[in-house]
Amino acid sequence: MKHEMIAEILALPVAERMRLLEAIWDSISAVPEALPLTDWQMKELDRRLAEFEANPDEGSTREEVFARIRRAS
Repeated sequence: MKHEMIAEILALPVAERMRLLEAIWDSISAVPEALPLTDWQMKELDRRLAEFEANPDEGSTREEVFARIRRAS
């Protein structure tokens, strides 16, 4: 990646960098096989899924978390 592009991205306001981050993450998550998980990552995901399934009303949605981050910036 070009240093000029990185500098341009870092100069963006936080809210715009968050939107860029979301777009990048969405593009990565669209191809999950491109990033294989380690054994400990799979175990942690299984643990978190089991915790969620046991208590589905606890926690926050991704949208709620991002909204809190945006309000704080």
